Amino acid sequence: MSTNSHTPASKVAIVTGAGTGVGRAAALALLADGYSVTLAGRRADMLEETKALAGDAGSRALVQPTDVTDPEAIKAMFKVTTDAHGRVDVIFNNAGANAPGILLEDLKVEDWKRVVDVNLTGVFLCIQEAFRVMKAQTPMGGRIINNGSISAHAPRPDSIPYTATKHAVTGMTKTAALDGRKYDIAVSQVDIGNAVSPMTERMAQGHGVKQSDGTLKVEPRMPAEHVGEAVVMMANLPMDTNIQFLTIQATKMPWIGRG
Repeated sequence: MSTNSHTPASKVAIVTGAGTGVGRAAALALLADGYSVTLAGRRADMLEETKALAGDAGSRALVQPTDVTDPEAIKAMFKVTTDAHGRVDVIFNNAGANAPGILLEDLKVEDWKRVVDVNLTGVFLCIQEAFRVMKAQTPMGGRIINNGSISAHAPRPDSIPYTATKHAVTGMTKTAALDGRKYDIAVSQVDIGNAVSPMTERMAQGHGVKQSDGTLKVEPRMPAEHVGEAVVMMANLPMDTNIQFLTIQATKMPWIGRG
């Protein structure tokens, strides 16, 4: 397969955290749009399920079990992709982890480190390897899209590791966007609120999730498919154009205003 053309039918993408939720939705949307997609994530069975859900487009999917906290696993993820297709045009850095929603003073340092390893170090490792690959390929360049989350703007109660790492992702996005200019690498961020996924099930069940005043409330969610469509839209922009930050949320989720 020739991959030097930048037509959508020949573009190559990597999606981390592609086994569930937003990552799965983005991977399926990219495959439906004609991309060849490497499905990366911890659980091979969930990645295979994503591939199967793509139907005939699944023939353009590569399943690559990947721990984003492991630099060698990240290198292998890119190598599998370039061995198959010759280049990488887009990576969606979506894999993320959270910690128990407990009082800040009761949080275990192990839980803090685990979230930092996945949400911060993992994204950095993927950006770093993407730079190495994208600046060396012909034509040079590519697009990196980071999952920032609404938590990159405002915290929820009892969420310090997740919120801190998502704020840090914004800093990485800005710096990488600047550093990527000389290599024709566009770096952007999608900040996602309340999309339907295993991570947000608790928002829609029982009494809901804790609000800033300490009360519990069920919150609106949006289909993850809409996030996938947004990622494809960002990915398909011409390389001289970049959506630096995009926020997509359930219209009535309590964020804007006072809830």
